[in-house]
Amino acid sequence: MSRSRRTALAVAVSAAVVGTVPAVAAATPVPTPPPGVTGTVEDLVLPVEDIIGEVESLDGTESQSRRGTEVTLALTSDVLFAVDKWVLTAEARRRLEQVAAKVRAEAAGGVVRIEGHTDDQGADAYNRTLSQRRAQAVERAMRGLLGDAGVTLQARGYGESRPKLPNVVEGKPVAKNRAKNRRVEIVFDARQ
Repeated sequence: MSRSRRTALAVAVSAAVVGTVPAVAAATPVPTPPPGVTGTVEDLVLPVEDIIGEVESLDGTESQSRRGTEVTLALTSDVLFAVDKWVLTAEARRRLEQVAAKVRAEAAGGVVRIEGHTDDQGADAYNRTLSQRRAQAVERAMRGLLGDAGVTLQARGYGESRPKLPNVVEGKPVAKNRAKNRRVEIVFDARQ
Protein backbone atom coordinates (compact mmCIF):
# COMPACT_ATOMS: atom_id res chain seq x y z
CA MET A 1 0.00 0.00 0.00
CA SER A 2 1.37 3.41 -0.90
CA ARG A 3 2.16 6.02 1.71
CA SER A 4 -0.75 8.28 0.66
CA ARG A 5 -3.17 5.34 0.90
CA ARG A 6 -1.90 4.46 4.39
CA THR A 7 -2.22 8.10 5.47
CA ALA A 8 -5.73 8.33 4.08
CA LEU A 9 -6.72 5.09 5.75
CA ALA A 10 -5.18 6.19 9.08
CA VAL A 11 -7.03 9.52 8.94
CA ALA A 12 -10.31 7.79 8.08
CA VAL A 13 -9.93 5.26 10.90
CA SER A 14 -8.87 7.99 13.34
CA ALA A 15 -11.86 10.13 12.41
CA ALA A 16 -14.22 7.18 12.78
CA VAL A 17 -12.81 6.08 16.15
CA VAL A 18 -12.30 9.48 17.74
CA GLY A 19 -15.12 11.26 15.96
CA THR A 20 -12.95 14.09 14.72
CA VAL A 21 -10.15 14.62 12.29
CA PRO A 22 -6.77 14.88 14.07
CA ALA A 23 -5.23 18.34 14.29
CA VAL A 24 -2.33 17.33 12.04
CA ALA A 25 -4.77 16.26 9.35
CA ALA A 26 -6.71 19.53 9.63
CA ALA A 27 -3.61 21.47 8.56
CA THR A 28 -3.26 19.41 5.39
CA PRO A 29 -5.94 18.47 2.87
CA VAL A 30 -7.65 15.20 3.70
CA PRO A 31 -7.24 12.77 0.82
CA THR A 32 -10.17 10.60 -0.13
CA PRO A 33 -9.77 6.91 0.48
CA PRO A 34 -9.10 5.04 -2.74
CA PRO A 35 -11.97 3.16 -4.34
CA GLY A 36 -12.55 -0.29 -2.96
CA VAL A 37 -11.04 0.49 0.43
CA THR A 38 -13.86 -0.09 2.85
CA GLY A 39 -14.14 -1.72 6.18
CA THR A 40 -16.17 -1.79 9.30
CA VAL A 41 -14.94 0.10 12.31
CA GLU A 42 -15.45 -2.05 15.34
CA ASP A 43 -15.27 -1.08 18.98
CA LEU A 44 -11.86 -1.82 20.39
CA VAL A 45 -12.15 -3.55 23.74
CA LEU A 46 -8.83 -4.21 25.43
CA PRO A 47 -8.15 -5.49 28.93
CA VAL A 48 -6.47 -3.07 31.28
CA GLU A 49 -3.70 -4.70 33.25
CA ASP A 50 -2.55 -3.40 36.59
CA ILE A 51 0.53 -1.31 36.25
CA ILE A 52 2.91 -2.24 38.99
CA GLY A 53 5.95 -0.06 39.48
CA GLU A 54 9.06 -1.75 40.70
CA VAL A 55 12.07 -0.09 42.28
CA GLU A 56 15.29 -2.02 41.81
CA SER A 57 18.71 -1.58 43.42
CA LEU A 58 21.53 -0.46 41.16
CA ASP A 59 23.16 -3.88 41.28
CA GLY A 60 19.85 -5.63 40.53
CA THR A 61 19.94 -7.83 43.63
CA GLU A 62 16.96 -6.22 45.41
CA SER A 63 13.62 -4.86 44.28
CA GLN A 64 10.42 -3.57 45.79
CA SER A 65 6.98 -3.36 44.24
CA ARG A 66 3.59 -2.37 45.57
CA ARG A 67 0.10 -3.42 44.47
CA GLY A 68 -2.53 -1.64 46.52
CA THR A 69 -1.50 -2.26 50.11
CA GLU A 70 0.57 -5.36 49.27
CA VAL A 71 4.33 -4.80 49.32
CA THR A 72 6.76 -7.30 47.79
CA LEU A 73 10.45 -7.14 48.66
CA ALA A 74 12.57 -9.42 46.48
CA LEU A 75 16.17 -10.47 47.11
CA THR A 76 18.00 -12.52 44.50
CA SER A 77 19.12 -15.88 45.78
CA ASP A 78 22.64 -15.12 44.59
CA VAL A 79 23.11 -12.69 47.51
CA LEU A 80 21.40 -14.96 50.04
CA PHE A 81 22.77 -18.40 49.20
CA ALA A 82 25.64 -20.23 47.51
CA VAL A 83 24.75 -22.12 44.33
CA ASP A 84 22.41 -25.07 45.05
CA LYS A 85 22.52 -24.37 48.82
CA TRP A 86 19.93 -23.25 51.34
CA VAL A 87 22.25 -22.06 54.12
CA LEU A 88 22.23 -18.25 54.34
CA THR A 89 25.49 -16.43 53.59
CA ALA A 90 27.04 -13.82 55.89
CA GLU A 91 25.87 -11.10 53.47
CA ALA A 92 22.32 -12.45 53.71
CA ARG A 93 22.09 -11.56 57.41
CA ARG A 94 22.80 -7.87 56.69
CA ARG A 95 20.26 -7.79 53.86
CA LEU A 96 17.59 -9.52 55.95
CA GLU A 97 18.16 -7.06 58.82
CA GLN A 98 17.19 -4.27 56.38
CA VAL A 99 14.13 -6.23 55.24
CA ALA A 100 13.08 -6.90 58.85
CA ALA A 101 13.38 -3.18 59.68
CA LYS A 102 11.12 -2.37 56.73
CA VAL A 103 8.56 -5.01 57.76
CA ARG A 104 8.58 -3.70 61.35
CA ALA A 105 8.12 -0.11 60.17
CA GLU A 106 5.50 -0.68 57.46
CA ALA A 107 3.61 -3.95 58.00
CA ALA A 108 0.00 -3.80 59.10
CA GLY A 109 0.43 -7.06 61.00
CA GLY A 110 -1.09 -10.35 59.93
CA VAL A 111 0.70 -12.76 57.63
CA VAL A 112 4.09 -12.11 56.04
CA ARG A 113 4.65 -14.56 53.19
CA ILE A 114 8.17 -15.70 52.38
CA GLU A 115 8.19 -17.17 48.88
CA GLY A 116 11.14 -19.03 47.37
CA HIS A 117 11.67 -19.17 43.59
CA THR A 118 14.22 -20.74 41.24
CA ASP A 119 15.08 -20.48 37.56
CA ASP A 120 14.35 -23.26 35.05
CA GLN A 121 17.67 -25.09 35.36
CA GLY A 122 17.40 -28.53 36.94
CA ALA A 123 14.46 -30.82 37.56
CA ASP A 124 11.18 -29.28 38.66
CA ALA A 125 10.94 -31.43 41.80
CA TYR A 126 14.49 -30.48 42.81
CA ASN A 127 13.73 -26.77 42.27
CA ARG A 128 10.53 -26.96 44.34
CA THR A 129 12.44 -28.57 47.22
CA LEU A 130 15.35 -26.10 46.96
CA SER A 131 13.01 -23.08 46.88
CA GLN A 132 11.05 -24.43 49.89
CA ARG A 133 14.26 -24.93 51.91
CA ARG A 134 15.48 -21.46 51.00
CA ALA A 135 12.13 -19.90 51.99
CA GLN A 136 12.30 -21.74 55.33
CA ALA A 137 15.90 -20.56 55.92
CA VAL A 138 14.78 -16.95 55.37
CA GLU A 139 11.74 -17.54 57.59
CA ARG A 140 13.96 -18.75 60.47
CA ALA A 141 16.25 -15.75 60.14
CA MET A 142 13.32 -13.30 59.90
CA ARG A 143 11.66 -14.86 62.95
CA GLY A 144 14.76 -14.03 64.99
CA LEU A 145 15.04 -10.53 63.50
CA LEU A 146 11.36 -9.60 63.87
CA GLY A 147 10.84 -10.91 67.38
CA ASP A 148 7.42 -9.75 68.55
CA ALA A 149 6.55 -7.55 65.55
CA GLY A 150 2.97 -8.85 65.54
CA VAL A 151 3.24 -10.80 62.28
CA THR A 152 2.90 -14.46 61.36
CA LEU A 153 5.52 -15.82 58.96
CA GLN A 154 4.64 -18.38 56.30
CA ALA A 155 7.26 -19.95 54.02
CA ARG A 156 6.51 -21.59 50.67
CA GLY A 157 8.65 -22.71 47.74
CA TYR A 158 7.36 -22.36 44.20
CA GLY A 159 10.35 -23.72 42.29
CA GLU A 160 10.41 -22.45 38.73
CA SER A 161 6.60 -22.11 38.41
CA ARG A 162 6.45 -18.31 38.88
CA PRO A 163 9.26 -16.69 36.90
CA LYS A 164 9.62 -12.94 37.18
CA LEU A 165 11.09 -12.80 33.65
CA PRO A 166 11.30 -15.37 30.85
CA ASN A 167 14.24 -17.72 31.38
CA VAL A 168 14.57 -18.30 27.63
CA VAL A 169 14.01 -15.70 24.89
CA GLU A 170 13.86 -16.71 21.23
CA GLY A 171 15.15 -20.15 22.11
CA LYS A 172 18.20 -18.84 23.97
CA PRO A 173 18.74 -18.81 27.75
CA VAL A 174 19.06 -15.34 29.28
CA ALA A 175 21.47 -15.38 32.24
CA LYS A 176 20.30 -12.00 33.64
CA ASN A 177 16.66 -13.14 33.64
CA ARG A 178 17.55 -16.44 35.26
CA ALA A 179 19.45 -14.58 38.00
CA LYS A 180 16.37 -12.43 38.75
CA ASN A 181 14.14 -15.50 38.83
CA ARG A 182 16.32 -17.08 41.53
CA ARG A 183 14.90 -15.06 44.40
CA VAL A 184 13.14 -15.00 47.74
CA GLU A 185 10.20 -12.60 48.09
CA ILE A 186 8.89 -11.21 51.36
CA VAL A 187 5.27 -10.14 50.88
CA PHE A 188 3.20 -8.19 53.41
CA ASP A 189 0.31 -5.75 53.70
CA ALA A 190 1.38 -2.21 54.54
CA ARG A 191 -0.33 0.05 57.04
CA GLN A 192 -2.69 2.53 55.47
